[in-house]
Amino acid sequence: MMVRPAALAGSFYAADPVVLMADIDSYLRDALSSNAAVTSKRPKILVIPHAGYIYSGSVAAKAYARLVNQINTISRVVLLSPAHREYFNGIALPDCLAFSTPLGTMAVDQLGVAVLEDLSDVHRNALAHEHEHALEVHLPFLQRVFKDLPPTRQPSIVPLIVGNISALVVSQVIERLWGNEQTLIIISTDLSHFHSYAQAMAIDSETCQKVLHCQTDISPEQACGANPLNAALHQALLRELQIEQLAYCNSGDTGGNSFQGRERVVGYASFAMHEDTNKALQTAQNGLLDVDQGNQLLALAKASLHLATGAPELALPVQEEDWLKSHRATFVTLSKEGRLRGCIGSLLARRSLGEDVFANTQAAALSDPRFTPVTADEAMALEIEVSVLSEPVLLSFANEAHALWQLLPLRDGVIFTCEEFGRQYHSTFLPMVWQQFADPIQFMGQLKLKAGLSANYWSDSVKIYTYHVQAFGQPHA
Repeated sequence: MMVRPAALAGSFYAADPVVLMADIDSYLRDALSSNAAVTSKRPKILVIPHAGYIYSGSVAAKAYARLVNQINTISRVVLLSPAHREYFNGIALPDCLAFSTPLGTMAVDQLGVAVLEDLSDVHRNALAHEHEHALEVHLPFLQRVFKDLPPTRQPSIVPLIVGNISALVVSQVIERLWGNEQTLIIISTDLSHFHSYAQAMAIDSETCQKVLHCQTDISPEQACGANPLNAALHQALLRELQIEQLAYCNSGDTGGNSFQGRERVVGYASFAMHEDTNKALQTAQNGLLDVDQGNQLLALAKASLHLATGAPELALPVQEEDWLKSHRATFVTLSKEGRLRGCIGSLLARRSLGEDVFANTQAAALSDPRFTPVTADEAMALEIEVSVLSEPVLLSFANEAHALWQLLPLRDGVIFTCEEFGRQYHSTFLPMVWQQFADPIQFMGQLKLKAGLSANYWSDSVKIYTYHVQAFGQPHA
């Protein structure tokens, strides 16, 4: 089946797209009217209920409101829900390329599917997805939150229904799909079912406290999605995520507010889990240079360029400052009217920052095998960019798709290495190369070609490192 059709339109939510859009927008407006709903904190995991909109739509909207400032960051959504319609062992992937709602379709992320291909507990199960509401009800909300993005930038989804399987295995699947800031994880669950209003309030209060304290012993009687919820809490605990409760109510507060309705209610709550903002900021800023330091590197590179090519001599900046003596790896890129004229760099920090910039500038001008040496006349007009690399980090991955899933376009520089028949192969692309090959599969294919291998090459000897770059100078294509 190419597209899984909407199964709950007209029951859990409106079938008419105009009415559906109006309903969701109304829920989102109400959620956004609260100052607490708008924040710069980027949620990594959202816990959201999955009942009919008349019951849990307002609680769900409080979670989706957290995405309004993140629509340009998130490009894929992993959804995990419990199974309500079918009994099976393991975790079910759909056997389709997209899911349909009255508002259009959402593509199933095929790279995300490939990430899980080697896991014996994950399998395609179209029947499990055919009538399952716990995933479908989230899709129209996602479509409205991301409505202003062009079709090519709409997020894709990895929809997973959790059957009879341990929470530990589900946690391993979440870890496999963790990805980077582009990946959002949604845990779909309601809370207690069919207790009196007062009983539900007491039970759900205890459950919410367990979530807030990262306790992973929530039972199915406390939350129908206890299994994926416990798995997510396990990851939150390992990664020291901060957890915030966004909303709570039960069906006695919404559609079932009659006396009879309050005798058998269902509880709903939403939560956001995110990294410690201050900790993440400190990590990102570690080792960064300021603008003045960047200008000093550019002046050093320009003086080195003139010295190498015989252009009018420029005074070499003094290199006595401690930051210039620290060992750092750099790339120096020369361009002429936006076209590459030479690029040479170091992947590992083997000498001082000042020495590395000086040497790489001369090598880019005289020793790049793709170009003739730069002349003195050319040197006067060349644009220079100095890229300072962070220390490369070895990427841990289970298969090629898992490696690609973790790469962050435009942010990650990538080093590819492997050994084949006793020969070492290696290559690298700076983050700017993502502008030419935005798709991770194409990017990796070109990286392998650059190393001297075929684009579809893969082996157990492959190692991939990522690094970040702080660039100074005039950008080029």
